Amino acid sequence: MIGALTAGWTRGLAVLGRLSMYRLVLASLGALTIVALVLSLFGLVGPRPLELLATAAVLAAVCLVVDAIAQRILRLPVRIESSLITAAILLFVLFPTTEPTYLAGIALAGAAASASKYVLAWRGRHIFNPAATGAAVLTLVSLAVPALGASAWWVGTPALALPVLVLGVAVLWRTEKLRMIAGFVVIAVGVAFLRTAAQDSAAGLAVDAPSILGQVVLSSPFLFLGAFMLSEPLTMPPRRWQQYTVAAVVGVLAGWPINVGLFTLGQEFALLLGNLLAFVFTWRAAVRLVLERRREITPTVRELTFRAKRPFAFRPGQYLELEVPHRRPDARGTRREFSIVSAPTDLPTVRIAFKEGSKSSYKRALAEVPAGGVLAVTGVWGDFLLPTRAGAPILLVAAGIGVTPFVSQLRSLAATGEERDIVLVYVVSEASELAFRDDLEAAGIPVVVFSRDEPRDLPAHWRWAGRGVRLDADGLVAVVPDIGARHAYISGPPRLIADLAPALEKGRSLTTDAFAGY
Repeated sequence: MIGALTAGWTRGLAVLGRLSMYRLVLASLGALTIVALVLSLFGLVGPRPLELLATAAVLAAVCLVVDAIAQRILRLPVRIESSLITAAILLFVLFPTTEPTYLAGIALAGAAASASKYVLAWRGRHIFNPAATGAAVLTLVSLAVPALGASAWWVGTPALALPVLVLGVAVLWRTEKLRMIAGFVVIAVGVAFLRTAAQDSAAGLAVDAPSILGQVVLSSPFLFLGAFMLSEPLTMPPRRWQQYTVAAVVGVLAGWPINVGLFTLGQEFALLLGNLLAFVFTWRAAVRLVLERRREITPTVRELTFRAKRPFAFRPGQYLELEVPHRRPDARGTRREFSIVSAPTDLPTVRIAFKEGSKSSYKRALAEVPAGGVLAVTGVWGDFLLPTRAGAPILLVAAGIGVTPFVSQLRSLAATGEERDIVLVYVVSEASELAFRDDLEAAGIPVVVFSRDEPRDLPAHWRWAGRGVRLDADGLVAVVPDIGARHAYISGPPRLIADLAPALEKGRSLTTDAFAGY
């Protein structure tokens, strides 16, 4: 059962991985807008069709214009998707209207949201979610000018509950934040249930638990808030425990809004406070890198060596997000994630590697960056970390370029003199594609190589699985018979992870790092 779930998850990730996160979010919000428009024709949601269309047009125009001005002034690449995503989120947070005064307030929220991406930013990272910032600005301004309106979060309506669930899960599946947001929703729903029950009890009303729970689940904006706003990568802290902490804080504040006198700290303020906590966790994660040299590792793998402009913290096995601005980016945008090859002890030197062959606009732009070129790292993330207990036996399974996080981990162990019981299973298409042989050999660990042809001059502690031997679940158990005693780590394409899941799940734990290419 668990193996089937793992296989389904990895295959689903491979399909969704063909789209950039931004394109997927935009497509999902576009689909949700169409659903809302259809429902409005039948009176199943609050806004009328013309109100939806008018508000969408105003938000899109304002966000596109403000973003375009800021990008031109700051000489940043044009990101139309970002503008449209901000507008689409605000469409469901602010109540649509055709009233000129309210539309002015909506325009104000859109302008504030877009401007916050550049004004309230730190080293390429948003400090606050733009849409939440726009909604909060409108709410605060409305205290002085009530005619402008305020946030409404009308997306929390029973008719939209199922579409938001389906589209939200698709986004969270792609961003691998499904469990985190599920935890947020459970906390928010639970706290909102307790709040409503307490209010009913204080008013002398009978507490109808099923009715309250149904109302909270179907008429709250929690899933929309989590899937399309809380999960935004640029406002996420790097470690899983930090992400869960932020999710819990936002869940409590969203479920039980705090009255501060003139207004209540609603959903947007709950998210902004969570963003602030996330910033505390990540404020030193963004950094600029200077390209020093390129190196051919194998016929298809290239390594880039950078010098960090300032110290920054990362742990072996984590990945960075590298932005390469370029004209006419393809569907996956201008940012990609790369596992860090170097160890923390190598700083200020930072090394990453990638496989050539892709015709993506990003790969072409990255290939054209000259020596001395400066690129921005928007953050460091990941929990693909070795067990903290030094005596824990470990199995590493790498496919091709998936060996990179393991190189960082092994280099770090060598630098600190720490010895671990580690076995590496390394799968490549052919022997010439064995990358980072020097680093792996220096680690002194047993390595089992799966390749079509026999590698030459293997070190004494390496062995070749044999000609025509394909790595599958049974084959993995055969070459690592004590797999049940080891903590298993696998870095490779989703299909390989799915194929090996039955064997890997026999280990004491399983940690995966799936990638679908660049």
